[in-house]
Amino acid sequence: MEGAAVKVCGDAESAAVAARVLEGILKLIRAGESVDKSRIVYCIELAREGNLDNIEQVMSDVVAITFRGKQIKCKTLGQKKYVDAIKNNTVVFGVGPAGTGKTYLAVCLAVSAYKGKQVEKIILTRPAVEAGEKLGFLPGDLQTKVDPYLRPLYDALQELFGMETYGRLMEKGIIEVAPLAYMRGRTLSNAFVILDEAQNTTVEQMKMFLTRMGDGSKMVVNGDVTQIDLPDGRKSGLKHAVSVLKNVEGVGVVTLTAQDVVRHPMVMRIVRAYERDAARREAAREERRKK
Repeated sequence: MEGAAVKVCGDAESAAVAARVLEGILKLIRAGESVDKSRIVYCIELAREGNLDNIEQVMSDVVAITFRGKQIKCKTLGQKKYVDAIKNNTVVFGVGPAGTGKTYLAVCLAVSAYKGKQVEKIILTRPAVEAGEKLGFLPGDLQTKVDPYLRPLYDALQELFGMETYGRLMEKGIIEVAPLAYMRGRTLSNAFVILDEAQNTTVEQMKMFLTRMGDGSKMVVNGDVTQIDLPDGRKSGLKHAVSVLKNVEGVGVVTLTAQDVVRHPMVMRIVRAYERDAARREAAREERRKK
């Protein structure tokens, strides 16, 4: 309503935060963005940290456009850093909890790179390790067994390309979705390659994967180090690679947090609860070591 005003009451600090939040929400609305509860919560957190002025950075970039014409943009500063890292590096590690958009944004950038003729193929892969389930008891070959675990990747590709184009590109082998085991012995040239659920690779598997890179390719490696399903005693290839390669030229490492969760607000609260529990257990271990 033109000429309307909002009065903010309370102590000076809280009122200032509330005013900044309202300004941030207005910026989103004026930019044509939808504002839901999760967006409001995120604006509140940015305002408390003094980072709300950066909210416009999030909306400055269209990552991709879906088959139906919908613009895909980042929703958090962490996502924006992740997207920028992928654009500016040859290999990027995206580490963070579920719901932060790691896989979806990587697929969006892969599709944009293909449409822009920057790459000739899109290759999506993940290790055949299951969260408490056994693939050996499922019917079919390895590809058939792993297909259900790759469903989020299929869904994203279908949304971006449309079913008809997606099916045609799959038939031609331009889009390849396969278990990590199928990458051994290959050289992946002129391709945008995404390794998902990388926390479940061994050190040896990760090295094998990263050394498949050929000319003109880009690799994105995603995972959540709090959800490692490897047998006890096996070190995660993702954790090892991040520690070994973080200072290597051309390699980017982006850590996303609960603040970057863009699913239901409940997911953010669950992630934070687990993070606090992990911090308590780590502090307890440190205390025992000191004794």
